[in-house]
Amino acid sequence: MKPMLKLGAALLIILTATGCVYIDGERVDTDDWRDTQRDNREAISKLEIGMSRTAVQERLGAPAESEAFTLDNEEVRVLFYRTQRRHSDGETTRDETTPLVFRNDRLTGWGNGVYDALR
Repeated sequence: MKPMLKLGAALLIILTATGCVYIDGERVDTDDWRDTQRDNREAISKLEIGMSRTAVQERLGAPAESEAFTLDNEEVRVLFYRTQRRHSDGETTRDETTPLVFRNDRLTGWGNGVYDALR
């Protein structure tokens, strides 16, 4: 029985060392955040000014974070999508995101310059 225990321990170490996880017999890469960042950058590069917030969210999915406020009697919403990695802490911080700015549910621009100009 000891050889089976050793084999099981060795298999566990090998699986964790490779960066892969198996769920219900299917491999799930732990590098999904890299794919998400790349996909978000690609999708953002194809956006067009004036798109509706709904259309943007259909392309990009849920943002990592968001905020809303009024400015000059207009509703402003900012959606933050993860596009880069700066910290190895497992959390997404604002400096790892690209802000998408909407006024009255229409995309007016994206990037830190656009966001900073509002604040």
